[in-house]
Amino acid sequence: MAQRPYVLLSVAMSADGCIDDATDIRLILSNDADLDRVDEVRAGSDAILVGAGTIRRDNPALLVRSSARRSGRVARGLPASPARVTLTGSGDLDPSARFFTAGDGARLIYVPAAEQDRIRGRLARPDGTGAAGVEVIGAGDPLSLGAVLADLAARGVRRLMVEGGAAVLTQFLAEGLADELDLVVAPVFVGDPAAPRLVGGHGARNRMHLAEARLIGDVVLLRYLPGLPHTNAPFLR
Repeated sequence: MAQRPYVLLSVAMSADGCIDDATDIRLILSNDADLDRVDEVRAGSDAILVGAGTIRRDNPALLVRSSARRSGRVARGLPASPARVTLTGSGDLDPSARFFTAGDGARLIYVPAAEQDRIRGRLARPDGTGAAGVEVIGAGDPLSLGAVLADLAARGVRRLMVEGGAAVLTQFLAEGLADELDLVVAPVFVGDPAAPRLVGGHGARNRMHLAEARLIGDVVLLRYLPGLPHTNAPFLR
């Protein structure tokens, strides 16, 4: 088995490089056709990862929306939706968030090893037990993406979809751990210097290979291959 999954980053941004605005209302950049494409990518993944900040800000369910795609996964012996994964150093997550409560399946929370017991206790039910399917996992100290990916691979995750937020996407790119970047550009200018951007000033400088450009309604999908094609070679960092 590969020492890490194939990692696909999926993100939409405005024409001036913002992935959201600075308000409390989520900025929707994709259109319906592109959201359906994203749902198809979700259905073909083994796990979906977002940062804890995305859970706090957007409260995503991270489920496959199409009933036909859910049924297709079940027919193949898979859960209706991929496993849900997040990273947190503090454990500052609301147990009532949809990440925990929507749908079934595994919810994997990766934390610094030294904080594992504390965060597990923080997220426990009032009776001290954990929610069904929720597992808190120590992955290095400090928290290491390499350790996270190695653990996911050991659990049989071969294809990981990363949906945000900006800090998590940037870290995958900066550490050379992305095998594919699906970047959707919307015909919108946010024009706010406080708005979050894809790389937040810490981007990887390596030139990427454009594998596909596709018009989807009024947005453009740019599919980049940031590094060498993924192989089953051992993980190196």
